[in-house]
Parts: sequence; C-alpha cells; structure tokens
Amino acid sequence: MTVTGSVHSWDISTGVDGPGTRFVVFTSGCPLRCLYCQNPETWRMRDGHRTTVDELLTEITKYRRFIEVAGGGFTVSGGEPLLQPDFVAELLHRVRALGLHTALDTSGYLGARATDTLLADTDLVLLDIKSWDPTRYRRLTTVDLAPTLAFARRLSELDRPVWVRYVLVPGLTDDLDDIDGLASFVSTLHNVERLEVLPFHRLGTVKYTKLGIPFPLEHTPTPEPDLVRQVRERFARRGITTT
Repeated sequence: MTVTGSVHSWDISTGVDGPGTRFVVFTSGCPLRCLYCQNPETWRMRDGHRTTVDELLTEITKYRRFIEVAGGGFTVSGGEPLLQPDFVAELLHRVRALGLHTALDTSGYLGARATDTLLADTDLVLLDIKSWDPTRYRRLTTVDLAPTLAFARRLSELDRPVWVRYVLVPGLTDDLDDIDGLASFVSTLHNVERLEVLPFHRLGTVKYTKLGIPFPLEHTPTPEPDLVRQVRERFARRGITTT
C-alpha cells in the first residue's frame, strides 16, 4: 500500500536542522500554536500537498551523494511530524535504508504516537522544550507540557540521541529560575548530546502578514548577546553542552 502524507515543502539546509547538510521535509499540521512560531503556513494539514513516500524518496535520492559527502542526512520537520506517525515512520524507515542519517524535529507533545520502531529508525531527535513552567508553557503553546517531558524521559530510556532546543524570547522564556528548572531536568537525561539556545527573531513576520494573521510577538525584540550568554552559562553549569 502506498503511504501518503500532507507535506508543505522540502528544502536543503546546512547547520540548522541537524548535523551537516540535510534534506528537510516539512510536514503540514500542528496541534500547537506557539506565540513565536515562524511557520504559520504549516499549521493546517489540509493546506499541505498529498505526497507519497515514494515521491519523496525520488527527490531525496537525487541529493544522496551530495548529502553523504557533506556529512549530513535527512530531517523530517513541520508543522508537527508526529501528527502523521504512519507516514513519518515509513519515510524514516525508507530513508535510513538508503544509508542516510535520520532526524526527527518535534515538540514532543505527540510523542506517545511515535512507536519504538519509528524511533529505532531515528538517529537523532531534535526536541523543542519551550519552557519548564507548565503555566508559561501553556501560554506559549496552548497545550500541556507533561507529554513532552514524558517523551523526553522515554527517549532517555530508549537511549535515542537528542538535541534539546530552547527558544530564548525576551519577556517570555528568559526567566532564570525557569531556565534553571529546565537545566536540572535535562541533566537527568543521559542521552542529550547538546542543548541549542536559539535567540528569538521576527523573520517570520512577513508570513503572518501574507496570511492576514496578527503576529503576537511583532514588537518583541531579539535577545541581547549578553542574555544569550547568561542562559547558555546556566545550562553549562549543569554539565550540559550548549550552542
């Protein structure tokens, strides 16, 4: 049976969606509505294009040699890929069979939908943990934090490599006590290879304008370099490698 999914687009990226140069598939549909989301065009599954795994494999194969030489691989991002677990599982399995490194970029909110088989075909999980405080997390995302933490613990138990991602937003995710709480939690996970502190930016504003949607953080500044340094130091104190 041909496995299909809703896909917004695909692209080639370097140093953003995992190690090396990567073929990145952006799925459509996401249950979160993050205040700082940079990809509002991927929120609704119905806005994507129905695409088969075979069609994507045809495209990926064209870049296979280039990706291998560049020390990269394949990443499935979104939206939220785990909104379409069967499609993503087949895609990861087929790409890994090509010999390419595979990565899953997820909020972890739907982590329970990821089977052990899907995760066995995932060489790296890029896990977005947006806040440690449950109230702040809900304000930021409109959903609960607990499923993401449960998924993080499960990945640790399964020994699947993880890069944690934390978006630093002035006035929203820069509370140092909150950051210390997250650092304490991450330090209990033995599979986290690094934690990326990602400074907030407003580059996605034009997308909101085009879609006729107000961007909630339109007037929020990017964090000062000194704040970024402080936050990275808070994680480093817990023995966490940061970038």
